[in-house]
Amino acid sequence: MTTPQRVDADLGWALGRVTRAHLHTAQEVVSGLPGGPRGYQVLAAANDGEVSTQLAIARMLGVDRTVMTYLLDELEGAGLVERRPDPADRRARRIVLTAAGRERLCDLDRRLREAEERLLAPLEPAERDTLRELLRRLATGTGHDGASACQVAEEITATDGC
Repeated sequence: MTTPQRVDADLGWALGRVTRAHLHTAQEVVSGLPGGPRGYQVLAAANDGEVSTQLAIARMLGVDRTVMTYLLDELEGAGLVERRPDPADRRARRIVLTAAGRERLCDLDRRLREAEERLLAPLEPAERDTLRELLRRLATGTGHDGASACQVAEEITATDGC
């Protein structure tokens, strides 16, 4: 693929192309999961255990509480999570992965890694590691604007036509 000369050195153009390719590939991987990317994020958050209540996960992901309720209904209906009373606060509900949920998350993680490797295939393994490290440093050094990963993805896909 050739690009107009002026965009070859344009960081925004390059980041946009890679981001859209990554989002498209990731969407394909999680498309069969209730809630798609948000469903994946809920499974990952519940698995990590840093935040475990329904409200805490909703806040962390920047998902409205009502939307989170419907999303959890779907994930629970698919047998991937359970809501359990929080022993510290019986009004709160802890989100716990079921065995099927852990298995599904492992499969999704494996498929997402494979998709990422295909995306990064033009780079040598050492270049991939360098790119990941540089992007991590940029991402963590840009400050926190309060946007969740879902909000960022929605903003990017909303401007996809530009």
